[in-house]
Amino acid sequence: MQLVETHAHIYLDQFEKDLDEVIERSKELGVEKIFMPNIDSESIDAMLELEHRYPGYCIPMMGLHPCSVNKNFEKELYVVEDWLNKRDFVAVGEMGTDLYWDKTFFEQQKEAFNIQSKWAIDKNLPIVIHCRESIDETIELVSDLKSENFRGIFHCFSGTLEQASQIVELGFLLGIGGVATFKNGGLEPVLEAIGLDHLVLETDSPYLAPVPHRGKRNEPAYLDLVAQKIASVKQITKNEVAQATSENAQRIFN
Repeated sequence: MQLVETHAHIYLDQFEKDLDEVIERSKELGVEKIFMPNIDSESIDAMLELEHRYPGYCIPMMGLHPCSVNKNFEKELYVVEDWLNKRDFVAVGEMGTDLYWDKTFFEQQKEAFNIQSKWAIDKNLPIVIHCRESIDETIELVSDLKSENFRGIFHCFSGTLEQASQIVELGFLLGIGGVATFKNGGLEPVLEAIGLDHLVLETDSPYLAPVPHRGKRNEPAYLDLVAQKIASVKQITKNEVAQATSENAQRIFN
């Protein structure tokens, strides 16, 4: 069984002491690639160092996280643009909107979203979208930018079936992670109704660990638990989930 981890921040300090063991566990559980979303200018060096340590296994993206967008966000975007122009990345991300902590810079978040999306379209790259407490607003942003090669992943999807259907209609994938295993996560109707060809797996490590590890540090090896949950809801084998979602991940990241 081969799994693809589409979203893990394993370059963060939470993994500093045992990263080699984390990688080894992920390989033992069948994780064949780990895609790493960027956060902002301060995370780039650590992320690229991991790419160097585990070439072909830890694969970086480049983008500006919405929680790092403030009144000086243009300076951060200059850094993102510079990196996108001087080497290849598999996606523009992590980018998006966030209304959970603070609504102060929402207009700036939308501007940063549009700018990064247009870079992705120009470079024929997918985008990886963060949309905490802002799914409807983000669906609207994507709809306004719709073009032939505009595609990507709504990371850490935790919305309704109606929202999921809108996202699929736009040609985007749903990133399914630990929330799927939560008792009140609310994702079972989505997993029942949405076909495997629209899903990819993720952990968002070190955050949102699945049951039975909820509340602890998440890691890519736990992707196996997410795959098992989807298989259980859909009444299919875990191998079927792994094969379909891995093919989707490889296709979206080219």
